[in-house]
Amino acid sequence: MSRVLVLNCGSSSVKYSVFDGTQRVAGGLVERVTDHTAAVSSLENYFADPELTAIGHRVVHGGTRFREPTLISEDVLAAIDELTPLAPLHNPANLIGITEARRLRPDLPQVAVFDTAFHQTIPEHAASYAIDRHTAARHGIRRYGFHGTSHQYVARQTAALLGWPVNELNTIILHLGNGASATAVQGGQSVDTSMGMSPLEGLIMGTRPGDLDPAIPIHLQRAGLSLREIDELLNRQSGLLGLSGMSDMRDVLGSDLPEAKLAVEAYCYRVRKYIGAYHAILGRLDAIAFTAGVGENSAAIRARVLDGLQPFGILIDPALNDGQGERVISPPGARVAVCVVPTNEELEIARQSLQVVAR
Repeated sequence: MSRVLVLNCGSSSVKYSVFDGTQRVAGGLVERVTDHTAAVSSLENYFADPELTAIGHRVVHGGTRFREPTLISEDVLAAIDELTPLAPLHNPANLIGITEARRLRPDLPQVAVFDTAFHQTIPEHAASYAIDRHTAARHGIRRYGFHGTSHQYVARQTAALLGWPVNELNTIILHLGNGASATAVQGGQSVDTSMGMSPLEGLIMGTRPGDLDPAIPIHLQRAGLSLREIDELLNRQSGLLGLSGMSDMRDVLGSDLPEAKLAVEAYCYRVRKYIGAYHAILGRLDAIAFTAGVGENSAAIRARVLDGLQPFGILIDPALNDGQGERVISPPGARVAVCVVPTNEELEIARQSLQVVAR
């Protein structure tokens, strides 16, 4: 049997999917959640499925302790709780979902799949911030990275699409959604990623600024803004929204306003910078993979991001770029294969959960 229920408890939503092998047979989304216990309990019919083999849970932050999917125990729950200061919006919701799921199906093995786990292979010189090392160690300050489940899935799928062994392929993965991150994957392992200690660092996102001079929050606090106001500004009022007044890339691309044009240019410029940096880190670049909402669906953004990179062997075929689904969009014979690979984080969580149960 290989039926798995996957739960993703976000800060204000609960996503759920049931997989039979690799086939998604049910699922949905509970939105505007104020009581996560009640939201998970409302899925009682899915928990009652007698064919379930395991329940897999997305957990945002695993710190440095969790390097792989882990069978949930009381000790694991306590460790996830201890990591709450690093993910105050998400780990508590993840914990509530796990607790309620264990109450509803205490007979089933339950597995935590961590967003940060895939990035635990990043070397120390890339994960370390250049601040006092004792302060950093005391407060857990380092690059953790996020979207790891998506990046791991896309790395494997890109290799399969190209017919390469994943452990021989060097890829830059661009997860471009409302949240956005870039990852350099060398031989199937993450060696650098744009998000850092939190999901604020790196690329411009729907409402987050990405890379930012660390003096800016200090300057704003001195100017009279509270820590709560600064947190709100950086997490919910920045990025595309801050630049253009719109957080959805479809709206930004459809606007003729100069601030919208600036937002698109800044967004694509930032992604292009990371491609250049990660190309240098990897040395040999075999593939670039676009994924997530913007990456999978916006031919215009893909074209703008890669514009000017032709001297590096990075180019796309406009007709292929305008197509649909998983595909290669670079011309035959191009030095770097450019791919569109729809992500499937829920399937990856189901796969990893089954692997843990089968050990």
